[in-house]
Amino acid sequence: MLLENLAFYTLAGQPRSSRDLVAEVTEAEAMGLGTAFISERYNKKEAATLSGAAGAVSQRITIATAATNHNTRHPIVTAGFARTMQSLTGGRFVLGLGRGIPKLQDAFGMGRVTTAAIEDFVAIMRRLFRGEAVMGHNGPAGTWPVLHLDSSLDEYLPMGFVAFGPNSLELAGRAFDEVVLHTYFTDETTERCVRTVKRAAEKAGRDPADVKVWSCFATVGDHVAEDKRLMKTVGRLGTYLQGYGDLLVRTNGWDGKVLQRFLADPVVAATPGLDMVATTEQLEHVATLIPDEWLAPAATGSPARCVAAIRNQFDLGCDGVIMHGATPAELKPIVDEFVASRV
Repeated sequence: MLLENLAFYTLAGQPRSSRDLVAEVTEAEAMGLGTAFISERYNKKEAATLSGAAGAVSQRITIATAATNHNTRHPIVTAGFARTMQSLTGGRFVLGLGRGIPKLQDAFGMGRVTTAAIEDFVAIMRRLFRGEAVMGHNGPAGTWPVLHLDSSLDEYLPMGFVAFGPNSLELAGRAFDEVVLHTYFTDETTERCVRTVKRAAEKAGRDPADVKVWSCFATVGDHVAEDKRLMKTVGRLGTYLQGYGDLLVRTNGWDGKVLQRFLADPVVAATPGLDMVATTEQLEHVATLIPDEWLAPAATGSPARCVAAIRNQFDLGCDGVIMHGATPAELKPIVDEFVASRV
């Protein structure tokens, strides 16, 4: 059994050890999940290392980065990473990119990522995987005298994009194979995002069905301990609001004044990265600052209730659902219910 349209993020939150990935990927594959997504944080979640480990201990599950940034590695290094993963997994790899967090890029002196740079980079990857030598490239992604992998290479590299705003969604539709939406999108926002991606694909002369839209859907059932539920829901959304709350609030049409009060709260202001460092008491306080409707776009409650919420994401037009914020062990009752309740 392979549930191609159900996925999870490995090493959700703050794992004790990067090696936890081995058991998670093995268990997820045994459960039949179709894709293991890998997010990147530089402390102990560097994407290339984790991708190799996931590929080595699996046989069927797709391994996808969602996301790494194209400007953190030389393009030949990224291309070599992707080509090695394709060889290691027998073609089960998706190179997923994202814009990154501007504040972090500024702090690290990386330079901000633009739509033009990402599109240019995708074109470079496509050429390299066709075995071409890219000579004298001078474009939005950068300037390089020669880029080349292997003249005998003639493969297609599946690529994904983590998209938020309209420009990103349109880029995903015209240039990528998959797109991952953000967590805590309202139903209206999710439907609008799906339409934007599919229309952009059609406008670019592509079959909209060839662009897979993943809902990244917070999935935290009541069988998870209450303190962990707080961290995975209130803590996670609170961290998003701290990092790019203006964008999330604007995208969902939420009240900006509520965000201002949230950010001005002394506990929030003094605790950056709520989902990493906040205590249970702090999160209980933070929960009083976030409207219930902001936390509502999630799968919570009993396994049956979680499954109903997941199925609704498909009804909104999504092609797949990433059950975000939970380990395979935490997802098992929900996946079992999903399978048992299939018509």
